[in-house]
This record gives sequence, C-alpha cells and structure tokens, in this order.
Amino acid sequence: MSFYVYFLCGLAGGVLGGMGMGGGTLLIPLLTAAAGVGQAAAQGVNLLSFLPMSAIALSVHAKNGLLRRADLLFLCVPALLVSVLFSFAATRLPALLLRRGFGLFLIVLAAVRLFDVLRARSPQRDDVKL
Repeated sequence: MSFYVYFLCGLAGGVLGGMGMGGGTLLIPLLTAAAGVGQAAAQGVNLLSFLPMSAIALSVHAKNGLLRRADLLFLCVPALLVSVLFSFAATRLPALLLRRGFGLFLIVLAAVRLFDVLRARSPQRDDVKL
C-alpha cells in the first residue's frame, strides 16, 4: 500500500515540478499528511527528488527559450548561499516549527495568488474619479 501512496505523491510533485512551479509545495504536505513521513524527512526527500526533476525541466525550458540567462547568476548565487544556510538551520529546528513555518508559507502563497486572481478579474475603470 505505501508504494502506491509514495508513487502518487511523486506524480503530483512531478506535475508541478515539471511546470516549474515547485513540486515541493505539494510533495511535502502530501508526504507528511498521506504517507506519515516526518517534516524534516519530507523536506529532505523533496530536495533529493528535486535534482532530477529540475535538471530535466530546466533543459526543456531552456530549449523553449523561457530563460533569461543574464539574470541567472544574480538569482542562483544568493539562492544557493541562503539555501545552504537554512538547510543547516532546518536540521536543528523542531519539527513543529518546520510544519508551522511551511504551513504559514502556503497560506501566504495562497492569499497572494487569490489576490492576483481577484485583481485580474475586476474590471478596469479609468473613468472613475475620486
């Protein structure tokens, strides 16, 4: 039974990861809630599974001309340095704090996306004066 749960979690994470949207956003909650994996272990599994997914997705996006290569250095260097720092911190933080922090991140992300959708759907009215 656990094989199927892990397989479905991997499929769901792969769909988002392949689109470049961060498969861990879905994979980590699925692993912790559906498969009973601890938060720190789920984050580690996510990082490990991220490597092949990101390499393939990156090559596909590069072939389709969807990368701004001039900006990659300014994005990757700080991201790499901060990710190393916080990966060491995550190994020392309590699981409850990691769960709550990730949950808060997901709530903020959902609120921002909802705001964007609602703003895009509202009619633009240039004739209204205040």
